[in-house]
Amino acid sequence: MWPKPEFPLYIPSKGRAQYMITSKALTRIGVRHSVVVEPQEAKEYRAAAKDLLCDIVVLDLSYKERYELCDDLGLTKSTGPGPARNFIWEHSIAQGHEWHWVMDDNISTFYRLNRNMKTPIGDGTSFHVMEDFVLRYRNVAMAGPNYECFTPRKEKHYPFIANTRIYSCNLIRNDVPFRWRGRYNEDTILSLDMLKAGWCTVQFNAFLQKKLETQLLRGGNTAEFYHAEGEIKPGQKYASGGTTAKSEMLVKVHPDVSRLAWRFGRVHHHVDYRPFRKNRLIKREGLEVPAGTDNYGMSLKVIE
Repeated sequence: MWPKPEFPLYIPSKGRAQYMITSKALTRIGVRHSVVVEPQEAKEYRAAAKDLLCDIVVLDLSYKERYELCDDLGLTKSTGPGPARNFIWEHSIAQGHEWHWVMDDNISTFYRLNRNMKTPIGDGTSFHVMEDFVLRYRNVAMAGPNYECFTPRKEKHYPFIANTRIYSCNLIRNDVPFRWRGRYNEDTILSLDMLKAGWCTVQFNAFLQKKLETQLLRGGNTAEFYHAEGEIKPGQKYASGGTTAKSEMLVKVHPDVSRLAWRFGRVHHHVDYRPFRKNRLIKREGLEVPAGTDNYGMSLKVIE
């Protein structure tokens, strides 16, 4: 039997019951998880999830009222997924867990990158491996797999990179003194909050996630922010200005290490992570790592 994830996996979702992209990806590899939804959508999501390995958990909407939005607009516009992510954090603590996974709802595939090959994973071993790695250290606050599109398979990559942002698929230590904040860009804000406090993050290149492009899937932030705040012009697939406010918020919250930049045909942000190179991984006392390569039972198989 393959090693299963030790910690619970959660997916906050809104307006996307007809897709369930990440839930289907986890079901294909036999990993049970929870999908967190708002009360008015619970029935629809339960119907959509009847053949999936997931439980539907209803969000406590009071988390929206006390969420730190990092602007003065209050509840006049969507709060984004941050309140649900904070609810998930507390839910996992109430269940007695020391860490938890929280994932975007538009991840289609998970991969292992090894020997210049990106191989779709067939079970949950990769999540167990990432958990096992971070548990070797006493100062890792958050970790997760890199984006598949950022790791060309014919280029050299370190197995992991320390002290950078963790996006979309986050393994979070529950006892750290942080919570999600920000209407937008909450993943980068949280990463920087942790790094500035001296904690470490670990981004894995050995394991990857393939996420659908921003603004392409209806519902979620696409409906709440990106298309609502911009205009889709003829011949374009993205809304002009749809990510501007998102990038501006990050620069406002962390102006010392971030700035606006024009990339991929629209406004983005650029973050300088060099100041955090001094954050060193600290091994746990008494740690003994066996010599040699441990593939945790993973092997390459041809599926016809």
